[in-house]
Amino acid sequence: MANTYTDHGSGDTLVFLHGFCESKQVWAEFTRPLQHKFRIIALDLPGFGENTHSISSYSMESMADYVKHTLEELNVRRCILVGHSMGGYVSMAFAKKYGNMLQGLCLFHSSALPDTDEKKENREKSIDYVERHGVINFINPFVEPLFYKENRDWLKQEIEMMKEIGRATPQDSVTGALAAMRDRPDRTDVLRKATFPVLFIFGKEDGAVPLEKALEQCHLPGNSMVYFLEKTGHMGMFERTYETRKAIEKFAETIFG
Repeated sequence: MANTYTDHGSGDTLVFLHGFCESKQVWAEFTRPLQHKFRIIALDLPGFGENTHSISSYSMESMADYVKHTLEELNVRRCILVGHSMGGYVSMAFAKKYGNMLQGLCLFHSSALPDTDEKKENREKSIDYVERHGVINFINPFVEPLFYKENRDWLKQEIEMMKEIGRATPQDSVTGALAAMRDRPDRTDVLRKATFPVLFIFGKEDGAVPLEKALEQCHLPGNSMVYFLEKTGHMGMFERTYETRKAIEKFAETIFG
């Protein structure tokens, strides 16, 4: 099981969940400076990265159950959960079921809102495309638009790394996760009822989480911090590494003291 997560540092715990067709590798450099202050755990969700663990479905709830089980194995009783994109959807399902384990939650380019009808239709088209043409042909044009256009030249290495991770993802994981994201419910009630602080990090040029959708939810928790990042798409851990890391560090320090 050891290859399915990384566990570094000591003290209060931050847990990082990757997005769709990503792996724990996207957090490796990003979290390194945080390991001097906190215990940092990054997981491969089932079917992604090095995690071949089978689950009953790729639903956000099933993946949240897996996260809870893994944290119990690692003797983590409470933590701050940081979820990027699909990892944020898993985090919302986790908060719904296991909110007593959360000291804080960070939606990192993610959302509590369900897919719109248009987005659901696009997920359906993606599933069909992957089934007909394969993962590699899907991933190659999928990754680059996640980054704001002005950032793509200087982030070529990171874009290629993301493509490599995506191309290695099993087809069943890709189509299963697409269907699960399509079918996930509205989780705004979780934000309204949150007994823990919530950090939102949004990119102003993020096509996956448009600004108007971000504005619909950031006021819902009783205690929240919000960062809107200029010239940033969906991949703030690469596009705005320093700013997003400092935001998470500051958020953790306000919670842990």
